[in-house]
Amino acid sequence: MNAHAVAARPVWTRPEIAAWARRPSWPVAATVLCVGVPAGGAGAGDGVQVTIGDVASAGLVLLAVFLAVTRRVEVPRAAPLAFGPLVVGLGVSTVCSSDIGTSLPGYARGLQIFVLVPLAVVLLVRDRRDLGIVCASVLLLGLGEAAYGIWQSTSGNGATIDGRAIRAVGTFGAVDVMALSVVAGFAVLILTAFALHAPRHGPVAVVAALGGLGVLAVALAGALSRGTWLALGAAAVLMLVVYDRWVAVRTLACCAALLLVVVAGLGGGAQAVVARSRSIASAVTSSPDQSVSDRYLLWGAAERIWEDHPLTGVGVKNFPAYRDTYATIELSSGSETQDPVNGYVRQPLLSPHNEYLLILSEQGVAGFAGFAALVAVILGGLWTRRRVRDPFWLIGAGTMAFLLTNFLYADLGGPTCVLTAILLGAVTARALGLDPEP
Repeated sequence: MNAHAVAARPVWTRPEIAAWARRPSWPVAATVLCVGVPAGGAGAGDGVQVTIGDVASAGLVLLAVFLAVTRRVEVPRAAPLAFGPLVVGLGVSTVCSSDIGTSLPGYARGLQIFVLVPLAVVLLVRDRRDLGIVCASVLLLGLGEAAYGIWQSTSGNGATIDGRAIRAVGTFGAVDVMALSVVAGFAVLILTAFALHAPRHGPVAVVAALGGLGVLAVALAGALSRGTWLALGAAAVLMLVVYDRWVAVRTLACCAALLLVVVAGLGGGAQAVVARSRSIASAVTSSPDQSVSDRYLLWGAAERIWEDHPLTGVGVKNFPAYRDTYATIELSSGSETQDPVNGYVRQPLLSPHNEYLLILSEQGVAGFAGFAALVAVILGGLWTRRRVRDPFWLIGAGTMAFLLTNFLYADLGGPTCVLTAILLGAVTARALGLDPEP
C-alpha cells in the first residue's frame, strides 16, 4: 500500500507549482501572445502605430524596472556595452535631426525595440526554464497563426495577389502582409532546434516536431514571402550544419521532397508559390517585378541620402520626407493591399526596405555604430559560449542569422517589432552568460 501511495504521488507539489507560477518569464510569454491580437485599424499611416503588443511590452519594461530597483534581479555587466552605444548613437542622430519633432517618436520606438524590451527580457529570463517558457510561447503563436493562415489560403479569405485572395496573412491582415511569415519563421527556428533533440524523448516527440514543422511549412508557402524564405533557409541550414553535417544533408533532402508535397497540396495556390519562387531568380536579372524594382530604387535613394548626411543622417522617421528628392521618377507612389477585413488599402513607401540602409540614411555612421555594437556583443557572446548541442544556443544562432539576412531586403515594422525585440532579449540573455547547462 505504501508502494502504491508512493507511485501515485503527484509529480508536481504545491511549492513547485507556486514556484513555476511566480516565474517572471510568464509576462514575457503573455506579451508574445499579445502580438497576434488584431490591431483593429485598417490604415498604415505615416505615424507610429501602437498595438496591444506595444502596450504589453511597456508593462514588461515597468516590471523589469521594478525588479531591478528592488534588487530582485541584477543587470549583467556586459549590458551597458551592448546597449549603451546604441542609445548614444540614436540620441545623437535625433538631436541632429532635420525635424526633431518627427524624430522623437522614432527615437522612442528605437529605444523600445533595440534597448528597453530586450534588456527587460534579459532581466526577466533567469534560467533555461524561463527560456523554455518564452520559446514555447513563440511556438504557440507561430502555430496558431500558421493554422489560421492555411485556412485563409485554402478558403480564399487571405490577402489578394494577382487577383486571387489566397495569400496567408494570419490575424495581421494585408496591411502587415509580412508579419505571418516572420512569426512562422521564428517558430520554425525554435521547433527545428528542439526537433534535433526530439529522438532522445521518444517517437511521440519526433512525430509532434515533424507535424508542427509541416504545418509551419505549409503556412510559409501560403504566405508567399520571398524574403522570409531566403532568410529562413539561410538560418536553418546554418543550424543544421553547425549541429551535424550529415544530419544537415539528410534533412535538406527530406525538405526538398516535402516541398514538392506542400506545393502540390496548396491547390490553386501552388501556381502562386511557383511564380513567387521563380521571381527570386528574376530579381537579380534584367526583368525584376515592380516590387523588386521599387526596392532597388529605394535602396539607391537611401544610399544617396547617406552620402549627403554621412555622420548623423537626416533623423529617425525622416526618410519619407527625403525619399522623393533622392529617388528617380520610376519609383511607384505606393504599394496596394487588399483583404476581406481591411478592404483595399494603398500604403506609402516609408522606408528603403533594408534595415542597414535605413539606419545609415536616418542615423548615419553614429547610429549604425551603435547598432553594430549590439550585434557584435551578441555574436561575440554566442561564439564565446557556444555549445552546438544546446537547443537554446542553436535558437540564438539561427535567430541572428535570420534577422541579419532578412535585414538585407527588409526592415523592422508593424506588430512583429515587439516579437523581434523579445527574441533579441532571449538571445542576448544566452549570449551574456545564462547558464548553458541543463
